[in-house]
Amino acid sequence: MDFSALQEKARTNSSLLVIYFIIAIVCIIAAVYGIGVLLAYYAQAPSPSDEPPPALALWNPTVFLYAAVGTVVVVLGGWLYKAAALSAGGSAVAESLGGRLLDDSPTSPHERQLRNVVEEMSIASGVPMPRIYVLDDEGINAFAAGHSPSDAAIAVTHGCLTTLSRDELQGVLGHEFSHLLNGDMRLNLRLMGIIFGILSLTVIGRILLFSRSGDSRGRNPMVLFGIALVVIGAIGALFARVIQAALSRQRESLADASSVQFTRNPAGLSSALQKIGAIGSRIDSPHASEASHMFFANGISAPLLGMLATHPPLADRIRAIDPGWDGQFKQLGTATAEAESENPIQSGTP
Repeated sequence: MDFSALQEKARTNSSLLVIYFIIAIVCIIAAVYGIGVLLAYYAQAPSPSDEPPPALALWNPTVFLYAAVGTVVVVLGGWLYKAAALSAGGSAVAESLGGRLLDDSPTSPHERQLRNVVEEMSIASGVPMPRIYVLDDEGINAFAAGHSPSDAAIAVTHGCLTTLSRDELQGVLGHEFSHLLNGDMRLNLRLMGIIFGILSLTVIGRILLFSRSGDSRGRNPMVLFGIALVVIGAIGALFARVIQAALSRQRESLADASSVQFTRNPAGLSSALQKIGAIGSRIDSPHASEASHMFFANGISAPLLGMLATHPPLADRIRAIDPGWDGQFKQLGTATAEAESENPIQSGTP
């Protein structure tokens, strides 16, 4: 497997998806402009008893200016608002999901191993040592969050600590360090802000939907414009989430390849993914859906539409790094689990 080629492909596809996101914003502006032109014509049209209305002008610079500036201001305003809410960095995300900060000198063997492996991955990736959190969930999962390596945090579940061997834990943490190194968390926060901004169009549409004027409700163009914004905002947000999910899937593939590059051990990551397939990766937190794109594996219920999945299928991820995989998820035997639980530091490759 040529991991350098896989990394380059993932970066190229991610760049294309960002371009698609910009195209989606341009399409929203065009839709708002089209509705604006129709409503401006509708509002100025004479009553049936007057002279015939003039021809509809498809180009209206004034309406276009309002549509473009208004859409950009709303989306940008939503983005900045969301960015301010997430400005505390990775620690705020970890704590919102119920994470507890790991001590500098933990007494638990599993937690000592976690700190040792994080230190190793920090050196291997060249990323500053992040803050470490533990989530008391039984599923095998992890995530990295933060605007930059300086305010980053890495969190792992209790199931990740007690179920994975040292090599497998290395593979998972190498994946998360890739997200920090490649700026994925910062990109994800920006995309979250853009989606929030697009949804703000729907909020404004609802406000206009209940607006009143001196005219009758049927002649009030703001009510019709509000309906249009609700529809445009909902459709725009749906497509934005599809693009965000596709971007997240590409970044997950890049992180898997980078993890193998850091650890020089594709078997560790492959084995961790196989255990997730057998045991699960669910995170029980009311805020889990908001951070689902940050998880190592899908931590919530699978979406109804495959296009909204934030992670590639486990089988595809395993085969990308382990072409010889037999298609069977790795079952954790009781004896193996007890041995790894009693002596986690020695399990796997040191």
